[in-house]
Amino acid sequence: MASLTLPNHYLPTLLRSHSPNYPSSQNLSLSSTPSNSQFFGLKLSHSPSSSIPSYSFLRTSIFAKVSKGSSPPNFTLKDQNGKNVTLSSFKGKPVVVYFYPADETPGCTKQACAFRDSYEKFKKAGAVVVGISGDDASSHKAFASKYKLPFTLLSDEGNKVRKEWGVPGDFFGSLPGRETYVIDKKGVVQLVYNNQFQPEKHIDETLKILQSL
Repeated sequence: MASLTLPNHYLPTLLRSHSPNYPSSQNLSLSSTPSNSQFFGLKLSHSPSSSIPSYSFLRTSIFAKVSKGSSPPNFTLKDQNGKNVTLSSFKGKPVVVYFYPADETPGCTKQACAFRDSYEKFKKAGAVVVGISGDDASSHKAFASKYKLPFTLLSDEGNKVRKEWGVPGDFFGSLPGRETYVIDKKGVVQLVYNNQFQPEKHIDETLKILQSL
């Protein structure tokens, strides 16, 4: 699981609200005792107290190199069984590539299980599903085994492919983002979908596009 340590001054400065009068009920208070928490796919180690505005303010960067109508950079990464998988080898089939923050975190588990539960629909559409995160192959294997995931998980250690594709981050780029791409039979991107806070919606939006191809 990825880990991010945020210094005392970082969150209150970085996430300052546009409005000086945020109701206290909309704020998420951090304990004055250093502790760990999970935020939509990452483990955060945060230190002494500050307040974070409601997540509606935590906007995702929209800058991405791979966009609709483009052909994404090819890659070769190891799957959960340690075998090399190359994106170009899927040409001739629709491919769903989804980048996610980390194995075994709440949002990522929910998203993976949603893909699993709809997997027959993806097969019916002739599509290949590929999940990518920075976790290593052994982490992916344990994750796939635990939740009986029938699709490929690829290990992008060092986040090289994530950077090449320009996958936007969250928390103003501080955390790996959640992005789904639908690539048609010719290798052209037909959908780029980003929704950090409702990961299961990636499946609905992806199927809509696949069924229209």
